[in-house]
Parts: sequence; C-alpha cells; structure tokens
Amino acid sequence: MMKRVIKAIFAAAVLLTAQAGLAQDGPLRIEITEGVIEPLPFAAPSFVAETAGADQYARDLAGVLTADLEGSGLFRAIAPNAYISQITSFDSPVQYADWKAINAQALVTGSVGTTRDGQIIVKFRLFDVFSETQLGNGLQFVGPVAGWRRMAHKVADAVYSRITGESGYFDSRVVYVAESGPKNARVKRLAIIDYDGANQQFLTEGSSIVLAPRFSPTGDRILYTSYATGFPKIYVLDVASLRRRALEEQPGTMSFAPRFAPNGQDVVFSLTRGSNTNIYKLNLATGTREQLTSVPSIETAPSYSPDGKQIVFESDRSGTQQLYVMPSEGGEPVRISFGQGRYGTPVWSPRGDLIAFTKQNRGRFHIGVMRTDGSEERLLTASFLDEGPSWSPNGRVIMFTRETSGAAGTSTLYSVDISGRNLKPVQAGGSDPSWSPLLK
Repeated sequence: MMKRVIKAIFAAAVLLTAQAGLAQDGPLRIEITEGVIEPLPFAAPSFVAETAGADQYARDLAGVLTADLEGSGLFRAIAPNAYISQITSFDSPVQYADWKAINAQALVTGSVGTTRDGQIIVKFRLFDVFSETQLGNGLQFVGPVAGWRRMAHKVADAVYSRITGESGYFDSRVVYVAESGPKNARVKRLAIIDYDGANQQFLTEGSSIVLAPRFSPTGDRILYTSYATGFPKIYVLDVASLRRRALEEQPGTMSFAPRFAPNGQDVVFSLTRGSNTNIYKLNLATGTREQLTSVPSIETAPSYSPDGKQIVFESDRSGTQQLYVMPSEGGEPVRISFGQGRYGTPVWSPRGDLIAFTKQNRGRFHIGVMRTDGSEERLLTASFLDEGPSWSPNGRVIMFTRETSGAAGTSTLYSVDISGRNLKPVQAGGSDPSWSPLLK
C-alpha cells in the first residue's frame, strides 16, 4: 500500500494523510503536526431534493457548505464541471472510481426536504474516497426553513470536525460595531451577523456612539459601552428581546472595556475615577463590586483565561503600554510582553494556549499571538491600523478590525488563521468584532 501525504494550511501546522489504493490503515484525517501548504481536495455535489420545491435549497446548501470548508483554508473544492458521477439519490451507492479519477479525497453527499409545517430536513454523509469508506454515521438536522443557512453551517462543522478531530466554528455569529457615514461624523450601531457576514441584524438605533460589544459565554447576552449619557457607560443587552440595562451607576466615573467571566455571572471592566483607571469585577446577580488593581496608571482591556483563574490586561504602569497577567481575584500582575513597541487589547484563546493582541511598532499595527507566558510571539498581520482581535469558538481563527488611512478611510472586519495565512475580509463598514460560541 502506498500512502499519500497532502499538506494543508492550518495554525502553522497541518498534515493530511490519505491512501492512494483501495484501503488505508486509518481514516482520512487532518492532523495538526507541521507547516504545509496544499489544501485537501473535496467534492460536494448539489444536495438531492426529496420534496417538491426543495431544489433551490439543495443547491444553496451545497454552496454554503463548500464556501465554509474552502474559507477555512484547509479544503479545496473540485469544480462541479469536473464531476464524472452525479448524485441523484441520497441512498445510492457511491461510484468511488469516478471520484478518484478527479482526485476527490473527500466526498460530501446530502439531501434536503421540507414539511408542511415549515420545517426543513437536511441529511448528509461523508466519504473517504480512496479508502472507499463512509466516515462515521450519516447525520440529520431539522429546523425552520428560514434557518437553512444554519443547517449548511452545521453540516460544514460536522465535516470539519470529522476530518480534523476538532470542533468547527461555522455555526456561530459575530457582534460588532456597524459604521456608516463620513469619517468625521460616523454613525455607529451594534449589529450581529453570521460568521461569514450573512444575515445582518441591527441591535441599536445609532443615536449614540457604541463600542466594544462582547458576547456572554452562552451567546445570549452582549456587554457593550455606550455614550448615550455623554460619558462611557456599560450596558448588558439581551440578544433575543433586545432589552438592555446599565451595568451599574457610579456618579463621576466612566466605565468601559467590559468582558464576561467564563461563569457568565461576573463581569470584569475598567473604571476611571479622577485620573486613575483600574480594573474592577462585578457580579451581575448580587451587584457586588470588587477592585482588582490599584495603581496610578491606565489599566484596561481585561480578558479571562478559559478556566476563569487568570486575567490578562493592558497597562502603562511600566511607562509604556504592555500586557500583564494576574489572578482573577486580583494580586500582583506579571508582565508578559517585552518586544519592541506597544501592546494592547489582549484576548485569551478559548483553547487556553495563546493570547492574541494588538501591537503598534514603527508606525504599523499588527495582530499577533503569544504563549500565555509571553514566549513565542508571532505577528500575523501588518497594516496602517489592525486592532481588536477576537477568537473563533475553536481557537483557530482570529477576527479583527482593519482601517484604511486618509479622510475617506473605512473600517472592515477581517479574519486570519493563527498561522498568519488565509487573511480575508469578512464585513465592510465594521469594527470591534466579538465572536460568539457555537450556537445551540
């Protein structure tokens, strides 16, 4: 037997292995091992329409699935005009020889049907072409017809997970600040989109400046900063009802840069009183507030570790803007950034292994990552202004804001994988992204 090794872009390390013969000693798999550059070729024919009127959904589902997988940088879709076989029935045997002939190493087949009560039923199967085996059992998803895109994302997540062994990130959303109008008179509203920029929904009306929205760990609430009163104040917004309430009332203070703790009940944020800006923690249930730092400097942009035991934040206590880590209950912080330039907006990876940050050095802005002790710093981007990273639910992709220079400069949401590859725009006219957890 001869092994085929396919290389793919992913997190600075991806190795794909498949069998060129009729059998292989393991399933088709993407393992994160070493840096490589060629994505896995796959085929995703139009899904089979099993009920009248489902033909358009059948085509659209396969299209979104293909876009999801290709957009990850790990997969390459084979063009439909190269297909030898056509999938006309979900239960028909796969003609493996026809798919091998066009070098499809993975094959995704599916079907879609609708019910009289407005539901859509999506089924799919995943095949390892070269070993002529089905990977796992087929799955079925059922939901409202209006949510057909979510069904496609769920299928893509399942395919991604079965081949990589990791959770996906396609069935997720992003809250951000939608910007419109001239640069000197921007209208800023909170908006929410699917991870790929589809299904935009505005959450605020735009009568006041809003900043830094942040999802709760369960994705049902959003923290953000608003200037509705003329001074920055933190609000909590319920995503379903759009009801909001102020986090707390502290006359003579300004509060901003909020973020949820992993328990969803505590909120950490910055509060300015007089000339000092320190980090505080507030319990949403009891209203109990606790001061975590107390120094004559600017301490801001706190972010919890996934286990809730530590907080990373930015501070100029050393004379320049740097990153520090401290226990989540407060205590002496440890500086972790020591490179040239200034560091800010740190965010702990949901995997717990990395911290993403914004770096300014020699007139350029960068999105970078480092280990939680500050080692192995890597810069992923460089431009006139890149800032505000946010992690995908699986910790493999980062979304951020890129702003162009000049009076007509605009802000756009971009994403990049943690290898620094697969840089691409996601949503024009946006800033301050926050990625949700996977949807339930």
